[in-house]
Amino acid sequence: MGRRVLLLALLTMLFAGTARAAQPYNVSYHAFPLPRGGVTLANAPGGTLTSPWFATGFGFTELVSSWNASTPPGTWIEVRMRGTTDQGHLTKWYVMGRWAYGDQDIQRTSVGGQADADGYVAIDTFFAKDHPLVSYQLSVTLLRVPGSTATPTVTRLGAVASDPINSNPYVASSTTMTKTIDLHVPSFSQEIHAGQYPQYDGGGEAWCSPTSTSMVVAFWGKGPTRSDYASVLDDYPGIADPWIDYAARYTFDYHYNGTGNWPFNTAYAAHWGLESEVTQLHSLAEAEQFVKAGIPLVASIAFEPNKLDGFLFRGTDGHLLVIGGFTTDGNVISYDPAATTDDAVRRVYDRAQFEKAWMTASGGIVYVIHPLSAPLPPSPGNW
Repeated sequence: MGRRVLLLALLTMLFAGTARAAQPYNVSYHAFPLPRGGVTLANAPGGTLTSPWFATGFGFTELVSSWNASTPPGTWIEVRMRGTTDQGHLTKWYVMGRWAYGDQDIQRTSVGGQADADGYVAIDTFFAKDHPLVSYQLSVTLLRVPGSTATPTVTRLGAVASDPINSNPYVASSTTMTKTIDLHVPSFSQEIHAGQYPQYDGGGEAWCSPTSTSMVVAFWGKGPTRSDYASVLDDYPGIADPWIDYAARYTFDYHYNGTGNWPFNTAYAAHWGLESEVTQLHSLAEAEQFVKAGIPLVASIAFEPNKLDGFLFRGTDGHLLVIGGFTTDGNVISYDPAATTDDAVRRVYDRAQFEKAWMTASGGIVYVIHPLSAPLPPSPGNW
């Protein structure tokens, strides 16, 4: 858990002037059309696909890109973004991530030190400075080591752009539920992995994101097999849920030194044949539509001490968990990896408390992970 959302919140206040508050605000998600079968390399050692320009229809101050890709050994991709400000100024290209599924040839990483007069990238999120952007392009560069004939394949490329700065008081949404729906997501605790593989962000006590991602991947009947995580069992014989340690390794960001990079987690889920994206919702009323469609979500929350009844700790400056259902009166059935055992993962959180912790911390960030056979609910433009 720890510093992930706190960093974004502090940076937003520093450069944008007003802290995140309540919905509604402008959000746009766009996935760029790609050729059937995805984008691959031909004979060159590398190549770049640049998207068309996409106009959001409003001035945005934040952007998170995400992608689905296959990267055989010896290959990797780099995703970049540039935009046009409301003054008509063209920004430079910002690197949003260098990614490979494995970690033997390159180390997947966010890229620091990119700040200029137009904006900066904090881990996985672009933040505009003095002027909002009104349009953007993405590019993806496909690369392979010299002498290799293997090719990466990119099958999805998109971004969520938003302007979540809102000085209005927070107002909880009304529920749309008429009955309780519990998707019965597999329950995995991060806390039972405390101290394991400390080179990955200190161990399991920090692995809320890959643990939550693993719950949703397992919900769809996907994920690593025993042969994949055999080395984990060699290192920690007899441990429970060794696939969580595996996921921590394969979501780890070697610049951020953490496992909470949002698009790295959705890219991990995509490796298992699931379509995935990072986006933002306006409210739990929107999340309810996903649950009604049978699709659990991973949500990013943060809150001050004693502001979420039933949470394992007094508070958190950044945490991810699964929205796996709703009660008839709209309270959240959560599968929360901050639990001392797998059996304690499922809990029900108060709707207003949860929504405030989610909306005011991350602006409603979610991982949407699903097979193509499970269509998403109708979108108002933000998924």
